[in-house]
Amino acid sequence: MSPTRAKNEVLVRPSALERFVTKVFEAAGMAGSEANFCARALVQSNLWGIDSHGVLRVPTYTRRLLSGAMNPRPQIRSLRGAAGLEVLDGDDGPGFLVGRAAMERAIELAEEINVGVVGAIRSNHYGAGAIYSRLAVERGMVGIAMTNVVPNMVAPGGSEPVVGNNPLTLAFPTFGEFPFVLDIALSNASGGKILLADSRGEAIPKDWATDSEGRETTDPQEALMTMLLPLGGHKGLGLAYAVELLCGVMTGGVFLDEMKGMYTHPDVPSLTSHLMIAINPLALLSESELKNRMTRFIRTIKQAQMWDETKEMLIPGEIEHRTARQRHEGGIPLPRALYEELQELGLELGIADKLASSTDETIGEIP
Repeated sequence: MSPTRAKNEVLVRPSALERFVTKVFEAAGMAGSEANFCARALVQSNLWGIDSHGVLRVPTYTRRLLSGAMNPRPQIRSLRGAAGLEVLDGDDGPGFLVGRAAMERAIELAEEINVGVVGAIRSNHYGAGAIYSRLAVERGMVGIAMTNVVPNMVAPGGSEPVVGNNPLTLAFPTFGEFPFVLDIALSNASGGKILLADSRGEAIPKDWATDSEGRETTDPQEALMTMLLPLGGHKGLGLAYAVELLCGVMTGGVFLDEMKGMYTHPDVPSLTSHLMIAINPLALLSESELKNRMTRFIRTIKQAQMWDETKEMLIPGEIEHRTARQRHEGGIPLPRALYEELQELGLELGIADKLASSTDETIGEIP
């Protein structure tokens, strides 16, 4: 099975990509195991097909590590809280490390008292939220992950950003091939998707973002400098406000325009905040009963009729599961411009081994 193909792309094996990105982060000052976790998280995002939050971000993250905007070796510590509710200080570390620490602590609390809620402040961009919610699922728990981002979303009819497109992720164990994972930004499209469209030289749908005056645009470069539109109008906007309250306001972290965007302020910490929740469902049901109920839940949805008989009903997380199987076998497609940018970054950092190209690993360039 081969992955979806497009012109001007290169296929790279996941293992080669993970090794290369690990070396990049090590060269930028990170310890080996932590560099590998960040690299694995980014490559996993590409495997899921979430290319907007994959290795596309490596050059930006690396330059922030080198400038000191992100602390490559943070001392993450508990700041305050009690009885299942805590806040961690991320010490300006990479969001991947701070997010992992917060979810792992939430899981520890849930193992003790069935629910753990852990916030984190003084962090940075943490990539795809599914990375953290799935950590809970791996331990048989429900995982919820959310984060705030710099204001980049406009209220319908507005002409300036009021809140970030604050992502929200929920994951549930299904006891099947893949977990139920809902991972959404609260805008019609994430900034990463616009960045990806720009790297491919593609226009964007007009309901994704606005120009500087708040009017819809199809120009990705203009959109990157202006504002995103909320998912479902006031509904997505209201949920984004709620995530901001939970992540930034309630944790004691910064919020709204106190944050610093990693593209507009590349050399200073973002001061991002996260909130992780782990729930132990076995406090309510036996494992066999939960498995039976989840199986019925999924079967009922999958059996729902569709007017187009060539289509099928999908469960959140199913597309990512299929894409990962496909890309494990056939390779991860990278835009040629990104592939070359990664190669140049490796040379700049003095990495002897280049990113294994398609021909190096028997996967050919996409025609």
